[in-house]
Amino acid sequence: MSNLLAGKTALILGIANKWSIAYAIAQSFKREGARLILTYQSERQQKTIEELGAELGAERIMACDVSVDAELEKLAAALAGERIDTVVHSIAFAGKDELSKPFVETSRAGFGLALDVSAYSLVAVSRTLAPLMTEGGAIMTLTYLGSIRVIPNYNVMGVAKAALESSVRYLAADLGPENIRVNAISAGPVKTLAAAGIGGFSSILGVVREKAPLRRAIETSEVGDTAAFLLSHAGRGITGEVIMVDAGYHIIGM
Repeated sequence: MSNLLAGKTALILGIANKWSIAYAIAQSFKREGARLILTYQSERQQKTIEELGAELGAERIMACDVSVDAELEKLAAALAGERIDTVVHSIAFAGKDELSKPFVETSRAGFGLALDVSAYSLVAVSRTLAPLMTEGGAIMTLTYLGSIRVIPNYNVMGVAKAALESSVRYLAADLGPENIRVNAISAGPVKTLAAAGIGGFSSILGVVREKAPLRRAIETSEVGDTAAFLLSHAGRGITGEVIMVDAGYHIIGM
């Protein structure tokens, strides 16, 4: 352990299980000496997150559904008096139906839900929790290449990720004077619970392994270490960016 993040407190929203990218970020933060606070969305997830929190040595585990403003305000009130150095936003959702039919058939309700949960939630989280970042800090979220390229079966989630990335830039401009940096990490495809909901995911993973400059897919730990860098003193000059962690796949044209 190099204690790169010693003395820092990280609030991580969106851990689903041991295979999730948010869990890998928590592992990297813990290894580098950060204190961890984790949240779960509903009672159904509570036991899982409590077990994972115990493994990670998390100091607090709290309930928060980011789609409900009152719950975000309750979370902020419960953390009043604590200095938060980073908020990790690892939250996205689109209805299964919207991912299994052509994008042109996306419903109005499905479009709104995907944008609300996957993009607007970052705005709400930033507005509510930024006041706890009294000494500045870093807000980070997770995105994917489907925001700028057409990926089979990614559909409305790609549009939501595009909105998320644009939100990162506007939030970075708003919060920069408070020394709060806002960035996104665009991770290459990895086998997670969320990825399982995308049709043909194995084929996408195979193409990346064949075509990426490094000739492999990424590991979640690589995303975790990038997040640790962004939070650390070494990342202090970076804001409003989308950092690609995809074995170089995004640079390939043909």
